[in-house]
Amino acid sequence: MAKYLLAHDLGTSGNKATLYTTEGALVASRTCPYDTRYFNGNWAEQEPRDWWSAVCRSTRELLIEARASASQVAVVALSGQMMGCTPVDREGNPLRPSMLYCDQRATRQAAQVLSKIDPKSFYAIAGHRVSASYALEKLMWIRDHEPEIYARTYKTLCAKDYINFRLTGRMATDYSDASGTNAFDLNTFRWSEKIVDLAGIDGEKFPEALPSTAILGTVTGCAARETGLKQGTPVAVGGGDGSCAGVGVGCIKPGTAYNYLGSSSWVALTVEKPIVDREMRTMNWAHCVPGYLHPSGTMQTAGSSHAWLKNTLCQTEEQQAAARGVSPYQLIDEAVERVPAGSNGVLFLPYMLGERTPWWNPNARGAFVGLGLATRREDMLRAVIEGITMNLGIIVNIFRAHVPIDAITVIGGGARSAVWRQIMADVYGCPVQSLNFLEEATSMGAAVIGGVAAGLFADFEVIHKFVSVDRTAVPNAENREVYSRLMPVFEKTYRSLVEVFDDLAKLN
Repeated sequence: MAKYLLAHDLGTSGNKATLYTTEGALVASRTCPYDTRYFNGNWAEQEPRDWWSAVCRSTRELLIEARASASQVAVVALSGQMMGCTPVDREGNPLRPSMLYCDQRATRQAAQVLSKIDPKSFYAIAGHRVSASYALEKLMWIRDHEPEIYARTYKTLCAKDYINFRLTGRMATDYSDASGTNAFDLNTFRWSEKIVDLAGIDGEKFPEALPSTAILGTVTGCAARETGLKQGTPVAVGGGDGSCAGVGVGCIKPGTAYNYLGSSSWVALTVEKPIVDREMRTMNWAHCVPGYLHPSGTMQTAGSSHAWLKNTLCQTEEQQAAARGVSPYQLIDEAVERVPAGSNGVLFLPYMLGERTPWWNPNARGAFVGLGLATRREDMLRAVIEGITMNLGIIVNIFRAHVPIDAITVIGGGARSAVWRQIMADVYGCPVQSLNFLEEATSMGAAVIGGVAAGLFADFEVIHKFVSVDRTAVPNAENREVYSRLMPVFEKTYRSLVEVFDDLAKLN
């Protein structure tokens, strides 16, 4: 009888359940959406019970679609959105909606932390800047504004940890999600007593931290009835979505790097020790592969800037695409390909929602610079893709100051574009590889973690049975020279506009 790996990916918009064979074949997937409540300007919450409902429904529907029996599922493993705060009581009941990674209400709490520790000292411990994005600061906000809930909080969990509890009855997290709380010491792989103490938080409210490849427990009878799974099915601890994606793309040992190119975008790699950037521009996470770390640098609006371009400047392409039955992005690529590297002197700053890496400036905004009467719309189209890629190129160069990067694997929706992959190779100065699966890395990584945890796979090298390099773009020497000269101008353009961005923020 066939054995299947069941992976759940708890994203921001819904849960995706995917079934893989132990030979690496994708059998079927099913996504169930849930709502996010955005309010008060920058608050964002979800109901943990909605996650559970989505997991139960997607599991049942997936097994039916794949015509698989519950007894064929060898292991369950989850990946999930990171940096959230889900306080639960001793019975595991959520005490309030979960605050998501993008919830920024805890700015005063972040300032409280910074008043007690040097930013670089904090960064050296946690691998991250102090920020309202993380669970530590969010838990402090609950302490300050909802003291009755804080008092009843037994543990604060990440999204996949809550589902794991519902499946097994055990509360725990993994090292990758723990490293996204801002309370975890990446030098010791333990909760940081120093950070917890200065934050004024009860450290017992953080759960036990385990390797991603540990078996947390087995599916309980109650969970089996709700999900359709077999009671006793092993459940792996799993990991945060970013670190699971690193496994799914094959970034499983030092010397490998990848670039996710979706609405946001990040560059990440695998190392043995934290990469400590003097300007704290990048972040460090624990890897789902035991013993390794997963540094990354994330920009806010990569694919989002590309989508803005389509929606704002490309009505012609949208009309023609509808008539031809193709994607408007295909027609945009055709226009971009007719423009030389450098976009005939037009630059685009892709900071449509502020920026994280490398600038960490919420006031940064998008801008076209270098427009002239001879500028064509096609120049602006290429400039947008080049601007996104040059910002990512800065991240690549930050990491290159610490470790060599000889090739980069790209995944995500943007990786479908051959033109964009070539621009990436020319900007990054190394081969850029795309895989046979571009948008399954997170669930695939979770599945492999589950297989390793259950003893079905000897090690993580099995990922190469799941994915393979499909195409490779190599740098064009002439274009590489253009971008080598353009990159310093791109950085100078941003720095020259910082005060302008700040002045504009004061007006709004």
